[in-house]
Amino acid sequence: MTDLALWCLGPGQADLRPCAEGEGTLVEMLYSGISRGTERLVFEGRVPASEQTRMRAPAQEGDFPFPVKYGYCAVGRVLEGSLAGQTVFALHPHQSRFRLPDSALNLLPDTLPPHRAVLAANMETALNILWDSGASAGDRVAVIGAGVVGLLVGYLAARLPGADVTLVDLNPERRAIAQAFGCQFAQPTHAPRECDVVIHLSASAEGLALAIDCAGREARVVEGSWYGAGITPVPLGGAFHSRRLRVISSQVGALPSHRAVRWSYARRMAKALELLCDPALDALITGETKFTDLPAHYGAILSDPATLCHRIRYAP
Repeated sequence: MTDLALWCLGPGQADLRPCAEGEGTLVEMLYSGISRGTERLVFEGRVPASEQTRMRAPAQEGDFPFPVKYGYCAVGRVLEGSLAGQTVFALHPHQSRFRLPDSALNLLPDTLPPHRAVLAANMETALNILWDSGASAGDRVAVIGAGVVGLLVGYLAARLPGADVTLVDLNPERRAIAQAFGCQFAQPTHAPRECDVVIHLSASAEGLALAIDCAGREARVVEGSWYGAGITPVPLGGAFHSRRLRVISSQVGALPSHRAVRWSYARRMAKALELLCDPALDALITGETKFTDLPAHYGAILSDPATLCHRIRYAP
């Protein structure tokens, strides 16, 4: 059997290429998920030179900008060893079969179906963002940008006792999902003000300006977007200083310092998988493509703003 993987070969160019045999336990891919924001930056060659080392994904091959094999939302069935027959999540690019050490394979809870587990990396990011935000019971929380991670942050924040959570997005079609997750929904012109915590995930200068505008005095604004190359203006004039606002970054590659003494990456991933057991989260899967058809559709999937999580299916 010839195993194939998706490679980005140049700006807007992707194809399936044969894989070299790796080391570790053999896993047959069932599903993978496209992380649209990050993969679009990779596909378009917009990973900054300064970040190319930090942006490397586990099991990545090649180098930025091109050619590169990239991705990190893989769900598969173990074919050998002590875990044979088990279904696992792993940080691995889009590939028909792969090998990884057992320590890199995360067992799915019994109540988590494989087709939903492609959201694990997004849930892990959302959990880390919520930790960084310091949001607590009773807080007024605004999430600017209702993509997959934004919706998952809203989903988690809405479960804080007494929290008043509003998802803000230009796309009115996100209202139904927001409300199903226990959140209010608003378009930017009606975004809430005087918030205790604001989380920005729209990856736009306009969204960041709105996030700052929504924050109440001494509130925390969490920047969870990834912009890639280029410069993003930040409005630090007006009442920014008099309101004593704090803008902090959040990135899943590091655990918050106040958690790192107790939490490991493995514990965080196990919790993310557990949090995905709610069937309501199936609403975040907005499309599915057969793996062998992926190169022809990859660019369109990444450029479609209606896409949340697009799932790749490997079975015939």
